[in-house]
Amino acid sequence: MKKTTIASLLWLAAAVPASAATWVYVSNADSQEISVLELDRSQGALKPVQTLNVGGTVMPMVVSRDKRVLYAALRSQPFRVTALSIDGASGKLQKLAEAPLADSMANIDLDASGRWLFAASYQGGKITVNGIGKDGAVGPIHQLIQTEPNAHAIHADASNRFVLATSLGGDNVSSWRFDAEKGLLSPNDPPLTRTTAKSGPRHFVWDKAQRHVYLLDELDAALHVFAWDAARGTLKLEQSTTTLPAGFTGKPWAADLHLTPDGRFLYASERTSSTLSAFKVDAATGQLQPQGQTPTEKGPRGFAIDSTGRYLIAAGQESNGISLYAIDSATGALGKPQHLDVGKNPNWIEIVDMP
Repeated sequence: MKKTTIASLLWLAAAVPASAATWVYVSNADSQEISVLELDRSQGALKPVQTLNVGGTVMPMVVSRDKRVLYAALRSQPFRVTALSIDGASGKLQKLAEAPLADSMANIDLDASGRWLFAASYQGGKITVNGIGKDGAVGPIHQLIQTEPNAHAIHADASNRFVLATSLGGDNVSSWRFDAEKGLLSPNDPPLTRTTAKSGPRHFVWDKAQRHVYLLDELDAALHVFAWDAARGTLKLEQSTTTLPAGFTGKPWAADLHLTPDGRFLYASERTSSTLSAFKVDAATGQLQPQGQTPTEKGPRGFAIDSTGRYLIAAGQESNGISLYAIDSATGALGKPQHLDVGKNPNWIEIVDMP
């Protein structure tokens, strides 16, 4: 049994106010619904709250900066984004409005101001910008840019001056200057960072200090560390490693990656082996030290880490369930999972703290 100390209790009290509630949102593509759950940190458990049908193949989601709205992209015709109000007291969702998207979008995100919605289309090879009104509703398509094949992820840096987007089929990461007043993207110089042929760059994250970008390849399951030049918006490769378990045989199919809020550990999911890989992050260099793999839900397409860095929740698109893991703060090791059935093909998770 883990020993509870006064120091650990004080840390817990500081990390999460006593009155806080934490809501978990899981998009279930094939049952066309979002599962709403409560994360009870005192019990280390997930509790069902609501199941909301959204009338389409729901996949990527993002939460507004003020935590009042959840945006969910529907990847079935007609392609659109649904804005859902979040009840802070209960966590429940209610539909606000819908707006058209240019295509089936594999990823959506917001700029730092919350006034613009970015989206990337895998099927269409394009990235787009939509405006967001003061009421939280998404407006019409504001800008559309054709990219190399299979655009997959799109995010702005912390300064809101640059946007990166991956092209899984084109094996590159594109860099864009972003005018937040006009909501317009323009090519950076250089416009592309090329990756290994047929590697399939998929998801990426910045570290909190904006010194490094971590990039996960889908097709070879490689994980890369790039130095990020925050003044120029450019990338320089510094390290490459793998998310595959030792002795792996089969076709790699990596999916998602996330850092703990303190930046000490990074995790990545690989669907063929149904594992979560853990890496320790060197605080000085940003480089990664592999810590091994943990078996998880079958086909772990998406996962999320809570704001305290104490819990990881993984979704299995082939198991129709999610698992909650406690994270060891000293080693980054994942504890024994607690499984919960949700809808069909769960694939994306958002975690929201409410005061």
